[in-house]
Amino acid sequence: QVQLVESGGGLVQAGGSLRLSCAASGRTFTINRMAWFRQTPGNEREFVAAISRSGGTTNYADSVKGRFTVSRDNAKNTVHLQMNSLKPEDTAVYFCAAQAPPAVEGPTATIQGYNYWGQGTQVTVSS
Repeated sequence: QVQLVESGGGLVQAGGSLRLSCAASGRTFTINRMAWFRQTPGNEREFVAAISRSGGTTNYADSVKGRFTVSRDNAKNTVHLQMNSLKPEDTAVYFCAAQAPPAVEGPTATIQGYNYWGQGTQVTVSS
């Protein structure tokens, strides 16, 4: 089992920055890729960013490229999402996700690619 806990969400003005953190515990040695998703009321959870086991490969949704940066520190079992130049449309609940055995492999940018999820943290960007 793997447990994920997000932190760092809050209220920020447009153009500002926030840094989200995700702490993993349990069978952390089994974790492969990790990712961030976000969700707004009435919509499906959408992909934001992902990072490989070693941190050597990253993927971003087109809507956040150039503004968000995902990183991980395996020694501390943490993953971060640095969010700069925030826009009101970035307002959502942000979720940390991880892929670890036993699991059916799925695409990196879909919810089917992950089998562990955090509780979510609210990010609100005011205009």
